Amino acid sequence: MTVDVGAVAPDFSLKDQNNEVVTLSDFRGRRNVVLLFYPLTFTGVCQGELCSVRDDLASFQNDDVQVLAISVDSSFAHKVWADQQGYEFPLLADFWPHGEVAKAYGVFNEEKGISLRGTFIIDKEGKVRWKVVNNIPDARDQAEYLKALASL
Repeated sequence: MTVDVGAVAPDFSLKDQNNEVVTLSDFRGRRNVVLLFYPLTFTGVCQGELCSVRDDLASFQNDDVQVLAISVDSSFAHKVWADQQGYEFPLLADFWPHGEVAKAYGVFNEEKGISLRGTFIIDKEGKVRWKVVNNIPDARDQAEYLKALASL
């Protein structure tokens, strides 16, 4: 089961593409978080979704909001992909233990060993205020994230 709206978001610490540790609870009291789970780096739908965020980053990430994207790929793969695509937001490696954070949020596909396309809007108090979970091949609508952020 996925984390419910109104629940406290499970905390985590993961390495980003620059091998820096990012901890969700560090944003409490400071910034809302758009938490994006995606299946795999270097894949078409994932790239399209993250490029849409990149191309309108000021709407998604600013003094009030932080974007965090998570997949089961390594931080080394994330580094290459971020450099190629110009992603300026953290790509976090849920690499080992494999998919542990995706499992905590209820978006891990055990059969395929990757996460579903889960998006969680987390407020400054650390509570989930909005979520959507799509199957692996189904892209998300970023306009819905913006509506959810506007309601905070």
